[in-house]
Amino acid sequence: MDFYKAVENRRTYYGIGKEKVVPEDRIVEIVENSVKFAPTAFNSQSGRAIVLLNQHHDKLWDMTKEALRKIVPKENFPQTEDRINGFKSGYGTVLFFEDQNVVKYLQEQFALYKDNFPVWSQQASGMLQFIVWTSLEVEGLGVSLQHYNPLIDEDIRKEWNVPENWKLIAQMPFGNVVAKPDEKSFQPIFERVMVKK
Repeated sequence: MDFYKAVENRRTYYGIGKEKVVPEDRIVEIVENSVKFAPTAFNSQSGRAIVLLNQHHDKLWDMTKEALRKIVPKENFPQTEDRINGFKSGYGTVLFFEDQNVVKYLQEQFALYKDNFPVWSQQASGMLQFIVWTSLEVEGLGVSLQHYNPLIDEDIRKEWNVPENWKLIAQMPFGNVVAKPDEKSFQPIFERVMVKK
């Protein structure tokens, strides 16, 4: 697929299933290549990822559901549970992290830019997420991006032995497409882009 068409076609898919339309090795290859080649400030390479497949994926969303059960009012929980079950209905999730040791090291080495490194770290993570998201969609998968951190951080750390210096940024569930998203609307582009010649 043409790069520009891939960017245009990338959407948030909530209707996903467990049918494996892409070999798991291919998914791992996409994530590894994305982590390797995503741009980072000062070539910091601070992005980290964990690919959860099959029962590990299911475990993540069961943990998330139970964490939410503790804080969501009982009368509102069925809607929350449906949403989490929707993510669990896929067959994999990519967890995105930023290595805080890398950020701190750069803050020490380049004190003039100290306040910028956490911001640049987040920007780098966003680019990494976008690369993985678009790449998985090109492969025919439905994907979305979720943020249940910091609610689930400690559970994830314990369950998968995640290093203390890895800060959880986002969760990306994926699976085969079982429901298309609604048509997307756009704000007028002239209100969003200025050109000065």
